[in-house]
Amino acid sequence: MSLREIAQRLAKRETTSTEHVRATLDALDGLLGTPWENLVAARHDAAALEAAARADAAMAAGDWIGPLHGVAVAVKDNIDVAGMPTRCGSAVLADAPPATVDARIVAKLREAGAIIVAKTHLHEFAYGPTGAVNASGPAAHPHDPTLITGGSSSGSAALVARGVVPLALGTDTGCSSRTPAALCGIVGMKPSFDALPTSGVFPLSTTFDHMGLLAADVLDVSLGWGAIPGIAHVRTPVAGLRVGRLRGDNWDIADPAIAAAVDTAGRALGDAGAEVLDVELPETEQLLAAYPIVTGSEAYETHRRWFESTPERYQSATAALLAAQKDRPAVEYVHAIRTVERLRRQALSRLRGELGLDALLTATTPLRAVTQRDALSPDPAVARTPLLRMCIPFNTLGVPAISVPVPVDDGAPVGVQVIGLPTTAGGHGSHPAESVALACALAVS
Repeated sequence: MSLREIAQRLAKRETTSTEHVRATLDALDGLLGTPWENLVAARHDAAALEAAARADAAMAAGDWIGPLHGVAVAVKDNIDVAGMPTRCGSAVLADAPPATVDARIVAKLREAGAIIVAKTHLHEFAYGPTGAVNASGPAAHPHDPTLITGGSSSGSAALVARGVVPLALGTDTGCSSRTPAALCGIVGMKPSFDALPTSGVFPLSTTFDHMGLLAADVLDVSLGWGAIPGIAHVRTPVAGLRVGRLRGDNWDIADPAIAAAVDTAGRALGDAGAEVLDVELPETEQLLAAYPIVTGSEAYETHRRWFESTPERYQSATAALLAAQKDRPAVEYVHAIRTVERLRRQALSRLRGELGLDALLTATTPLRAVTQRDALSPDPAVARTPLLRMCIPFNTLGVPAISVPVPVDDGAPVGVQVIGLPTTAGGHGSHPAESVALACALAVS
């Protein structure tokens, strides 16, 4: 069932949270002995059932909190959940004790009534886009275990795609919720920088780290987003919006099915009353160049003590990324930070002010799920670079972006990305950026 169907049944007392959570835990049990067993990084069944019983008692007393009340949710294993260890998919943290305090975003989900049932597989320390690098092995694609899920929110995406949970929490530093959503055929949303709190989340790059939500479709993501305390989600009409379809070298797509999906999305937005026009983002190349300098420098500082003392505990692909940062001059990092800040101001000023755009449109990735073998290729051009390059610019700009599945003839999942632009007084962008992105995503889906 979808998130909205589960929420409706719970609200109408047609089922109970305990029944729903037990069914979810049974579905997690059903993964044991299959290629998808390691999608689950940790469980605390007793705590989940206790929380479900409390949710049922509250509903029986007429105290219904909202659409997440009593709903089972999974959480990526770089996010602290009290009572469960945070291992980040790494042998480095194999002996980590259970967290004593929830991450702030987990606390918000609990405040909304959600029941945390599991922690999920991720690309080690969230430092990669494939989901193929983890101490427990690669995450298997939900429909074909020979393929990758995408990453780094690999387990969250795959559990949603397999129908085990209706909503999952991820993170997104460069593509980590949108890429696995695109490859697994679901919806992944990265809200604006700082729209959701990252305290209690193991950092990759504090400059670019965002939270992420994953669900089966846009309506479910929208429902989950609006249910989080402190979020003001308003309905935004698509008619009258100006949407820029990105063109240029970085946005070219060799796969004709993906290119056709973006065409289809553009027509859907036009049919809904939006004005769709071709635009360029000339800052793209510089943003892509600055991103690995900032991310790599910040990641190395986080891991320096562990990496210098016990490098063998890291997976080889992660170790190679960290080793490449060791001798980077501080001046290079500072220059990259300042470059991103300058380009952000420049790009948003032009897109919002000069062009009057409300949103952008492009593919999420220029390729579909590759094999596990290809994902581990030392050549970044095989998987790593293409899985990142259409998503990174929106982490550097700090704007919301949503990957939406678009049907194609051969049936393999394809994701199209819609990006909301921040509001400006008196300009065309007269709605919150997340609401604009969700409205466009709904029109596309």
